[in-house]
Amino acid sequence: TTWQMRSIPYLQDIFLLLVRIHWGVGFFKAGYGKFMHLDRTMSFFQSLGLPFPTVQVFLAATVELVGGALLCVGLGSRFVPVPLIFTMIVAFATAHSDAIQSLTEYPAIKPFLNAEPFLFLFAALVVLLFGPGRFSLDSIRMAGRR
Repeated sequence: TTWQMRSIPYLQDIFLLLVRIHWGVGFFKAGYGKFMHLDRTMSFFQSLGLPFPTVQVFLAATVELVGGALLCVGLGSRFVPVPLIFTMIVAFATAHSDAIQSLTEYPAIKPFLNAEPFLFLFAALVVLLFGPGRFSLDSIRMAGRR
C-alpha cells in the first residue's frame, strides 16, 4: 500500500541509525580498551609478529575510538568506514588468520562469519555503501547547504 511504500525510506534510515550506533559504540569500546590496557595490547600485537607494534596499537586504537564516535553520530560517513574496514582486514589477516584459512575449505565459512571482526567489518561496509541515513550529522550538514 501507499503508506508502506512511503515508510520504507524511514525504516532504512532507522536501520542505518541503529547499525551506526550499535557498531560505533562497539568500535569506540574496542579502541578505548586498547588505550586502557596498552601493555597487554602491545604484548598481543608483538605476539602476532606485527612490525612496529607500539605504532600499530596506537593507530588501531585511535581509528577505532575516533572512528566509532564519528560512526555513532554519522559524521564523515563516506570516509570514516574506510580506515575501520582496513583495521578489520588487518585483524582478520593477523589475529584471526584461521578464519581466513577456513574460507578455502568449502563449506566451512562459519569460522569466518563467527570471527569477532566480521560484524564490525560488515557494519562499516553497510555505512560505506549505503551512507549514514537521514538521522545523522552528515544529513543535517547537507540539508543546511540546500
